[in-house]
Amino acid sequence: MRTAIAQTTAVKIAPDSPARDDVRVLLDEHLTDMFATSPAESVHALDHSALLAPTVTFWTARDHDGVLLGCGALSELDLGAEPRHGEIKSMRTTSRARGRGVASEVLKAVLAEAERREYLRVSLETGSQDYFAPARRLYARHGFTECGPFGSYTLDPNSVFMTLELPAVAGETASP
Repeated sequence: MRTAIAQTTAVKIAPDSPARDDVRVLLDEHLTDMFATSPAESVHALDHSALLAPTVTFWTARDHDGVLLGCGALSELDLGAEPRHGEIKSMRTTSRARGRGVASEVLKAVLAEAERREYLRVSLETGSQDYFAPARRLYARHGFTECGPFGSYTLDPNSVFMTLELPAVAGETASP
């Protein structure tokens, strides 16, 4: 499947494999932080093997020398004939890339792909703790609003659920 590629002068966002060594290190760091900040039953982050599923598209952000700066994924939620709902997974930037707009660039690439696929909405789950406040602010800046649990999620005081309605395909309307 072809996917959108976003590029700025400093960061290249492109489809990639979560099994690459540098990516695995970043994803392991992500999981370690998730378990350090949330109870185990509230950790919904995926490891690199789960990100290899055929329903997941995975991107990395790299600098001009190919050094990993961050990653993100889009998982199809509606698995019918025409998937219309995606979930953002595994958004993470390296410590040296934080505050440089890398997460915004990855998010833009993920959302561009969701629109290309004609999804009606994209949702995500993130933590409710202060540690996750920068992530919640990032998503809010890009138009996400809080919502109830979606997919197989249930209410959890350690989770914040957010969604973004995407432009409807001509002749259709987005549904909640």
